[in-house]
Amino acid sequence: MPQGNMSGPQTVLAGILDIGELLLTSGAEVMRVEDTITRLCMVYGFVKVDVFTITSSIVLTVTAADGEIFTQTRRIRARDTDLGRVERVNALSRQLCQAPLPAEELRQAVQQVRNGPAYPEQVRFWMYALTAGVFSVFFGGNVWDAAAAAVAGAFLFLILKSGQRLRLNSILLHMLCSALTALLIVGLTRLGLGQNPDKIIIGNIMLLIPGLALTASLRDMINGDTISGLLGFCEATLKALAIAIGFAAILTGLGG
Repeated sequence: MPQGNMSGPQTVLAGILDIGELLLTSGAEVMRVEDTITRLCMVYGFVKVDVFTITSSIVLTVTAADGEIFTQTRRIRARDTDLGRVERVNALSRQLCQAPLPAEELRQAVQQVRNGPAYPEQVRFWMYALTAGVFSVFFGGNVWDAAAAAVAGAFLFLILKSGQRLRLNSILLHMLCSALTALLIVGLTRLGLGQNPDKIIIGNIMLLIPGLALTASLRDMINGDTISGLLGFCEATLKALAIAIGFAAILTGLGG
């Protein structure tokens, strides 16, 4: 193990786990997380690496050149989709494979990626509105339907941000968002903004459907990570059911 590259194996392992956590919480598949952690551990001089990753936990056990064994775990409590961050983490890991950093510099580099630039909330707000409106037209709506869908999409973004700040359970948050959005859509159509509630609703449903999570879970199962794949598939399915229940409850109750 190169002594000039670290102040202690545990500190280095913590930094490597930080990288794995960033990948997993940003939407990367399990295979990418485990492969990145394994490569980094080898670069830092560990002779054997065993890493087990599921959607809610990372367990890492390594063996040093002198035979000493170290184990660390990391509990994952929340996940999102940020492919820009995944790309920045990948760039950092490639850099580390070429020139490993000392332990403290490693932690600082990870922190820079964690605090890296993200899309401004104002841009995301307008993108939610634009995406909902475009999907509404794509599925057969007219201009007024698109306008109503855009208003509902912007409203949906605000609810999602509020729920995330309150740290609500993601499944319950999706049900709440779909219910409140459906309530707004029914109100807008009754006020005359929008003529086809179904086209407006489907434009907003597309903002909530966990398509990337479902795709990643299927890829995990194909790659042999069956447990992680099944956990991701179940979570994506429950979110989809929560979305359907939220919309259906309001539409059934109001006769929409």
